[in-house]
Amino acid sequence: MSTLAHTMMTAARSADSGLTGPGDLDRYPYTEAPVADRVGAPAWDGADPELGRVGRRATGSRGRGLHGQLVQQLGQMIVSGDLGADRPLVPEEIGQRFEVSRTVVRESLRVLEAKGLVSARPNVGTRVRPVSDWNLLDPDIIEWRAFGPQRDDQRRELSELRWTIEPLAARLAAGHGREEVQQRLSDMVEIMSHAMAQGDALTFSRADTEFHGLLIQIAGNRMLEHLSGIVSAALQVSGGPVTGCDRPNEASLALHARIVDALGTGDGAAAEAAMRQLLTVHPEVERVVPAPREH
Repeated sequence: MSTLAHTMMTAARSADSGLTGPGDLDRYPYTEAPVADRVGAPAWDGADPELGRVGRRATGSRGRGLHGQLVQQLGQMIVSGDLGADRPLVPEEIGQRFEVSRTVVRESLRVLEAKGLVSARPNVGTRVRPVSDWNLLDPDIIEWRAFGPQRDDQRRELSELRWTIEPLAARLAAGHGREEVQQRLSDMVEIMSHAMAQGDALTFSRADTEFHGLLIQIAGNRMLEHLSGIVSAALQVSGGPVTGCDRPNEASLALHARIVDALGTGDGAAAEAAMRQLLTVHPEVERVVPAPREH
């Protein structure tokens, strides 16, 4: 099986399926790690010291409150390499460091396990898993990698993955378009046009994201449809290789409109060609890497 095929198959894992059953809470017991494994201080230097207090007054990432904030914090630290497999993750230490309850810690670790970032084993504890085990198509991991040390690789890989997925989706969608979907795609192009005229980059980006996600969803291929969230995550992570989607101008709008027209006439080849042109990377344009999005 190819690496791409294996990676796509891992997309079937749910990003938020960590809460599987009440019995799983016992998989993260509050016991001391073996003395031999507790050498050195925990690598908490990259952690947010205000997480506990902030979490009590603000909603967390993905709308999951304090639990979501801890998932976000630990996930970023694992992906950045601040937390590695050299020592176990001791729930008691995590709870004390972030001033959260053992229930919050356990639920957070289960979500991270569902994403493939950690594993819990008897007599071994909870440890960070190798990158090869991570669900790299999980939207959270996409974002964490995009704003960590692996940012260049992540954004290049996302661009390559979109090049593989979206032209095919555009060709398939030409045979499955419905009138209301066609209208919605046209509406997105119109919104992008108005946003560009007003210099509203945020609205342009949101309309562009909906355009591409909707296009994949109407391709008539459920496996491709499952990947629509990956494309949305890729579009929301700015600062990558600059394509036509990243350049709000008349040429970009014309290509989006050409895709809509091709879908309307059932011309799959034209839709695919326009999408490939839209996704062409322009290496002569440099992009300043922005700060991570706040949650």
